[in-house]
Amino acid sequence: MDFLSQINIALRGPTGQPQSATDTISRLADRLSPSTLLADRRAAVLALKGLARDWKADVGERALPGLLDVLQNDAEVDADIGKAVLETLIILCEVDENAPAAARDLGYKHTDAVLADDRVAQKLFALMADHSFYLRYSALQFLSALLQSRRQVVQAYFLKAPVGVTSLIALLEDKREIIRNEAIFTIQSLISQSAEIQKIMAFEGAFEKLFNIILNEQGVDGGVVVQDALACVDGLLRFNQSNQSYFRGSSLPPVLLSLIGFPASLPFDTPAPQQFALQLWDVPQKRTNVSFVVGIVGLLARHAGPPDVLSITSARCLVEIGISSNFPTGVKAQALRLIPSNLSALPLAEMVVTPYMPVPDTNGEEWDRLEPASALDALVELVLHGEYNAIIDGDRRTKEGMELRGAAVAVFQNFVQKEEISEAIVQAMVSQPGSQAPVTPLLYALTTVPVSPLNVPSVTSTHFAALLFSHLLRFSPRAKVLARSIVPQSGASAPSPNSSYFVPADGGGGGGARPTPASEDEDADAPQTLLQILSEHLSLAFLARGRADLPDREAREWDRLCVGYLCLLIQWLWEDPPAVREFLEAGALGMLVEPINQSAEEDAVIPGLCAFLLGVCYEFNREPGEVTRATIYPILTRLGIDMLAGRITHLRDDDRFKAIGPDNFVLPYPGAPAPHHPAHPGPPLAGPPKPEPEEGEVWFDWAFVDFWKSNYYTIQKGIAVDPNSLSSAAGQGAESAMLIASLKDVIRNQAGEIEKLQSQLKSLSTSNDEVEALRAQVQGLTEQLAGAEEKRRDVEKEQEDLLVLLDELNSKRRRDKERMRQAGMEVSEDEAEEDEEEEEEEEEED
Repeated sequence: MDFLSQINIALRGPTGQPQSATDTISRLADRLSPSTLLADRRAAVLALKGLARDWKADVGERALPGLLDVLQNDAEVDADIGKAVLETLIILCEVDENAPAAARDLGYKHTDAVLADDRVAQKLFALMADHSFYLRYSALQFLSALLQSRRQVVQAYFLKAPVGVTSLIALLEDKREIIRNEAIFTIQSLISQSAEIQKIMAFEGAFEKLFNIILNEQGVDGGVVVQDALACVDGLLRFNQSNQSYFRGSSLPPVLLSLIGFPASLPFDTPAPQQFALQLWDVPQKRTNVSFVVGIVGLLARHAGPPDVLSITSARCLVEIGISSNFPTGVKAQALRLIPSNLSALPLAEMVVTPYMPVPDTNGEEWDRLEPASALDALVELVLHGEYNAIIDGDRRTKEGMELRGAAVAVFQNFVQKEEISEAIVQAMVSQPGSQAPVTPLLYALTTVPVSPLNVPSVTSTHFAALLFSHLLRFSPRAKVLARSIVPQSGASAPSPNSSYFVPADGGGGGGARPTPASEDEDADAPQTLLQILSEHLSLAFLARGRADLPDREAREWDRLCVGYLCLLIQWLWEDPPAVREFLEAGALGMLVEPINQSAEEDAVIPGLCAFLLGVCYEFNREPGEVTRATIYPILTRLGIDMLAGRITHLRDDDRFKAIGPDNFVLPYPGAPAPHHPAHPGPPLAGPPKPEPEEGEVWFDWAFVDFWKSNYYTIQKGIAVDPNSLSSAAGQGAESAMLIASLKDVIRNQAGEIEKLQSQLKSLSTSNDEVEALRAQVQGLTEQLAGAEEKRRDVEKEQEDLLVLLDELNSKRRRDKERMRQAGMEVSEDEAEEDEEEEEEEEEED
């Protein structure tokens, strides 16, 4: 009742009549003066709090200075007035992004007034150490509001605060969850883009306290609190090398890995434990929490210096998540993207993994464990056949599943960067003398015969196989030489069990029949090389896509298959004249001309790639054969040099080409998702029916886009060059080869001279060592001589002192004898003679 009466008095005018809101706010602001009673100030603050939402501008203009004074003087004295003034200030300073611009500007204006100096910020840091629940909670809320609007100003004040770090870190151990959770949220905003605050927080024990919270909240199975705590850990580590080094040297990395069940020390030849690979994912929050953990593990895997045990273990964890676990598809793709590009310290071929497959009709509750295989084999299987060998998705090509396969392609690309690795993989596909060529899953998918109607999984598998094979050949001349020697088996129906690549137990996912030579002429028994088979399959695809009765979806699949073949052939034939000759002799010239002549108004991709491949054949056709540069040049001129250059340029403007980036090359399928045709009923995870997932598709990868952008101008310029000229790219390549050879000779000569100089330097170093030894010896002898000289001077000085002392004793002795004679005492003759001798000696000396 006292409070209501005080409010009533404040709202009445001098005559007892109600007054306007502006007058009321002015009267209430006057009551905030320190000269009034504490109870009056409390009542005034509560009244202003009620008016602040509807009269925000007036309260801020008239009462904000008084409210700040109350915060400074009364908040620690009275918890109720402290809570009320903080809540009022929150109302005045909050900025709603959905509000009109004028309302947002008003919030920023009040925030700037509050932060005009550091008094308010320092008071808030002090109030966070108060024992009152409401003061702590309100102070955290107000600090969070200020951070949202003016983060850099608050961060500058925080760095100068004497108790800010200590009080805020202590709140992470508060037993009241609402305060602890608000402190976590505040820390997220406070550490954003401030490396200094991140370092201070780390060295004050933020990591340890945050992980204690995570463990107490049931780890990744916890709720939003775990997500916020992991977000804080991520914010402290990301873009902060100092904190990463500190964290790596602590005992927390094994704790981080244990959150997802991965052992910190796992030999490469030992599969990951089943409790890590198979987990329950029925709680959506767990997926978010695990995604944060995987992101932090990715930071630990990317070590700045040489790979250490922790970085290798973290990369191993990411590989296991991506290729041999039942983690959500999005988390798998995230893990594969975070694997470091330098995989030299991660032996994928020797690493043993245990893949798992869901048992159909078990709702994801039962899984089959397959035979252990190398990580490289499982990675290739994932790329070629998709997640779980397409058991779950069936004919669907979900965007999320395609992104997972695209991430696996990037891992494979990084792994085969070293030429010796790519050469070894290609060498494994070459038949040895007296034996048939091995049928690897990669070679099997690459040589699958395209038949109509197209099987979507088979087309996708062939396209991804072309991507993988292009990574093996792109920058390795030796691998291209080996690839020309690959002669796939004719009539092989499935990969052999002793293949160098892993095949799932059910043997599925391949789709399509085993390729057989298409030629039916009398030379059909002659085995075909891989390049000839690819040329024939490309010709079949061109014929099939030209049918007028094709549905739009199947026509798009034929186009995508043609793009896969063309991209592989372009990169294979680049700077490989023998391959160009073999490709042209297989009848490729007429096959490329027809698509180029077609109208490119609706589709610029196929004509552009065909024109580019024709230009590559013209540029690098430098070996004698049936089809020479002189044979190709009239065809180029008949097609039109400008038209060919335009076809190549238009490819760059196609949306499917422009949308490719370094991080992801999976595009959403245009139009509605494809009908759902599951291979087996029942999803792998329990839960209500989900909406139809978005479908994705792949046309190019970033490696080809980057290759094309680097070389398309060379081809445009080269197709206009006379066939007998060496000024084209190929001629330049020949000249460059000669120049490189001469430079190599120069380098070898210089290397020899360097070795001679190094040997001379070593001999000089040896003589210099001897000189230094002699100098050291001379210096030692000099020091010994100086010491001996010093000792000699000391001995001479002692001798002089003894002589002086002896002389004084002799003088005293003579004086004593003289006094004895004068006293009439007897003096021995010997002593007298001695005295006389001494006197004579003294006279002689004088």
